[in-house]
Amino acid sequence: MTTLPRPTTALSADEARRIALRAQGLLGAPDRRAGVRGVLRHLGAVQLDTISVLARSHELIPYARLGAVGRRTVEIAYWTTGSEPPHAFEYWSHAACVLPIEEWPHFAFRRRAYRARPHWNHELPEGAYDQVIKQLRTEGPLTATELGGAKRTSEWWDWSGTKVAVERALMYGEVVCVERRGWKRVYDLAERAIPAQLLHDELDDTECLRRLVRLAGRSLGVGTRADIADYHRLKGEQFDAVVDASGLVPVTVEGWSKPAWADPEALASPPRGRHRTTLLSPFDSLIWERARTERLFGFTHRLEAYVPKQKRVYGYFAMPVLAGGRIVGRVDPAREGRTLVAKQVTLDGPKAVPAVAQALLEAAGWVDCTDVRVERADSPELREALTVELARALA
Repeated sequence: MTTLPRPTTALSADEARRIALRAQGLLGAPDRRAGVRGVLRHLGAVQLDTISVLARSHELIPYARLGAVGRRTVEIAYWTTGSEPPHAFEYWSHAACVLPIEEWPHFAFRRRAYRARPHWNHELPEGAYDQVIKQLRTEGPLTATELGGAKRTSEWWDWSGTKVAVERALMYGEVVCVERRGWKRVYDLAERAIPAQLLHDELDDTECLRRLVRLAGRSLGVGTRADIADYHRLKGEQFDAVVDASGLVPVTVEGWSKPAWADPEALASPPRGRHRTTLLSPFDSLIWERARTERLFGFTHRLEAYVPKQKRVYGYFAMPVLAGGRIVGRVDPAREGRTLVAKQVTLDGPKAVPAVAQALLEAAGWVDCTDVRVERADSPELREALTVELARALA
């Protein structure tokens, strides 16, 4: 019996871009009633990072979609508070990410892989693991410092035996991060922190992977094998093993050289609505995958925070500017008192000036700045045009 090829939907490049924007919550009316928790469930993962310029990345993600949501509101939405059941947990997904609590069972495959891992970068001192578990069971949630020390020396990588043990327990799933306090992880036993009905590793690897591929496809709207696998840092062969059973449908996209898959719900109705104008975190899931960002937006994305200063092109924390469904420039921001400083601005021509000014003003208001100053731009003429636009809006 001959197997017939599966029907394939053909998408234009513009349709694919708009589908991706809607899937990421950046096209159409924001769901303010669902708030930050709704954004988290919609995206499936929100990346954490130590860098804080305007705000930390996990705060910038809901800001980009909802507008000026309170920073304390963001923290409360993510972390366990008081007697309220947890809504999220922190684990290794695309990177260190906040994840919806209901997805705990679907990361069982990764917890099992960590438990079976033969080699680690840090040696685990004898007895340290059991001591950490015992201390958490006795004393309740604690930071690594409270457990007995995070580092042996001032070097960031030189973890103490306690830190090695508690991070190993986090990877294994015996311990969970229940909040960030002063950017330090606060650890607790998973048996206390995770709801009983979710606290299991019963799902086999295939079921876990099928779910994560389906979620990644939904969160991206449309993507290639590499796009979808990268969302939760799956291997290509893991994607291959489950994609046919994931519910995603094959599509072709104009200008894309590789096969793609789409969320069937994303294809059910054309993406319409108002585009967000906003600064994006360099760690925003819209632009995680560099090759995808180039395909969708013709935009080369690179974080230069870890590039030597003299070699940076766009700045330490250059934030892409999204407007009209396009990326129209970048801003490397800083704060001086109550002034938001655009240290370096790169614009996609003079037409981008009003949108970049709007994005800067909204961000300034969000972080309680009353003024905006532009230090450098692509040219003196563009810097002048942006300064005039800002002054007009602030008058």
